[in-house]
Amino acid sequence: MKLARFARAVLLIEFFKGLALTFRYMRKPRETVNYPFEKGPISPRFRGEHALRRYPNGEERCIACKLCEAVCPAQAITIEAEVRSDGSRRTTRYDIDMTKCIYCGLCQEACPVDAIVETPNFEFATETREELLYDKQRLLANGERWERAIAANLQADAPWR
Repeated sequence: MKLARFARAVLLIEFFKGLALTFRYMRKPRETVNYPFEKGPISPRFRGEHALRRYPNGEERCIACKLCEAVCPAQAITIEAEVRSDGSRRTTRYDIDMTKCIYCGLCQEACPVDAIVETPNFEFATETREELLYDKQRLLANGERWERAIAANLQADAPWR
């Protein structure tokens, strides 16, 4: 045992193994991505910026069930609702404090009508904290901007939901 350890130390076996590994990877093409001009693939289950969706006829999907507010572990969601003349409930206020959000995706999983979703957008840095306090109008605008990507991601993930 001691003789084998001595032979490895004298003959620098580990050194040459590491050097061989280095030379093997030197011949392979680089894996570097030229961000922000090139972007790598994003999983359909990626959880990024939040958005509220609409039905194809333009009506908001949110039915003010408040399940997302109840399930949010960070208590980042605030919802106020009212009853419409036809008896349905709709939100009057839907706020998310993105500084509190931990991007767990529980709000998206709890929603029975897929109203609140997390988009594939991960580039939403701001200069002030106030810009990270999302109101209903901003969430709906995000939903309109990302609707095609959201629908494609939900379709790709449908067999596992």
